[in-house]
Amino acid sequence: MREKLTPVWWLVQRELKDQFRDWRILLPLASLTFFFPLLMNIVAERAVEFAAKYGGELILDRLVPFSILIIGFFPVTIALVVALESFVGEKERGTIEALLGTRFLDWQLYLGKFFVGVIFPLLASYASIALYIFIVQKQDLALPSPNLLAQLLVLAAVHALLMVAGAITVSVQSTSVRAANLLASFIILPVTLLIQLESSLIFWGNDYILWLVVLTILIVTTLLVRVGMAHFQREYLLGREIDSINLKWVGRMLRDAVIGDAKTPIEWYRLQVGASWRKIKMSTLLLVILTVFGSLAAYQFTSSLIPAEFIEKIKLSDEEAEQSLEKIQSAIGLPPDETEITFGFIFSHNIRAVLAMFFFGLFTLGILGELAFVINIGIIGAVFAVLDGAGLPVTTLFIAGVLPHGIFEIPAIILVGASILYFGAIMVTPNPEKTIGVVFIHAISDWFKIGVGIVFPLLFIAALIEAYITPQILAYFFVL
Repeated sequence: MREKLTPVWWLVQRELKDQFRDWRILLPLASLTFFFPLLMNIVAERAVEFAAKYGGELILDRLVPFSILIIGFFPVTIALVVALESFVGEKERGTIEALLGTRFLDWQLYLGKFFVGVIFPLLASYASIALYIFIVQKQDLALPSPNLLAQLLVLAAVHALLMVAGAITVSVQSTSVRAANLLASFIILPVTLLIQLESSLIFWGNDYILWLVVLTILIVTTLLVRVGMAHFQREYLLGREIDSINLKWVGRMLRDAVIGDAKTPIEWYRLQVGASWRKIKMSTLLLVILTVFGSLAAYQFTSSLIPAEFIEKIKLSDEEAEQSLEKIQSAIGLPPDETEITFGFIFSHNIRAVLAMFFFGLFTLGILGELAFVINIGIIGAVFAVLDGAGLPVTTLFIAGVLPHGIFEIPAIILVGASILYFGAIMVTPNPEKTIGVVFIHAISDWFKIGVGIVFPLLFIAALIEAYITPQILAYFFVL
């Protein structure tokens, strides 16, 4: 293994020497690295004065960690240009043939460029953070705890890994440096939104969730690197000069992938939907197991956390229970009691949830989609644990209030999760015979066929039952 990694180290040394000799890279990066901490220090001083004036001591404790998070992020965005031009820049300079003509394997070339893209911005990020911490120590500002400081340093590293992994993939798929730089917004903007989420967690002081965010980013980064290595082909880099959007080709590819040779709806179900279903059978089995054990684990875990004092408190009077129910309905987006929960509302709500799972899974190779699935399963188990702790008949509630429409709704959600899981798996699987675009189109078409052919009809039936039959069953078991 060491012999196979030696060429990677040779490539890293070569690239780093070139970059440290280029003043056009070093000057702006050094300026930002050493100027931005000074600027953030001035901002922090003004914020401290303002917060102290109005009694915002809690904000003061979280201001320095927030500044460290931002300081570690900005040098990475500037140094991202190194990763963006890693392959396409070599092509424009006319040096790509010499690089691809070496005996390096495809994965060695890819990892070499990836490590170079990570090392350079990470050094700048840590240098900027170190300077800011040195400045803070000289002033009357509290440094973050060792645990939080470790989280911030790890976050700076995983941000660099995530952005560079995306930038290398963009560089491989681009035909010019200009196109790669334009596509950089699709890397920077999502990470900026991620920074906002992490900032809110820092101000709330939720360190446990912050570690989960770190783990999620690492998983997404690993999958992005895997996607880049799976679809990296040196012949593909040499063979393309320009890319153009061929909408007719895309439409024809989608039509063939979705409809195929089917002439009737029955043939479409038998040939196309059946083929897509067979592809996700293993993913479906995994999610069925996850659903059963996940809900039971959430039930047991929540039950173990509920103290006796809490159980007494949640045994509310009728008036208090009604007020709590209204707050819960408002929090989860349900209409108030005066508004009837209709079939249309239930169906549209479920469709939006399914599309949201797919949307978030699409841009994270299935990770956030599966995370939403796991959270929903966990909430079900936790809610029934709380109801059980309050002395309510949870078995009867499940049979009367969940099972009638859940027979259709739960399998639909499982199929959505299985389709998203299959999408991520197929994107990271090497396929020398297909480009990444073709693989993407086929993966999307499989999700579409499962969604339109199976999931949406199941949700339609579930919404009908939930709107018109489930309330009658509940009324039979419980006098409402």
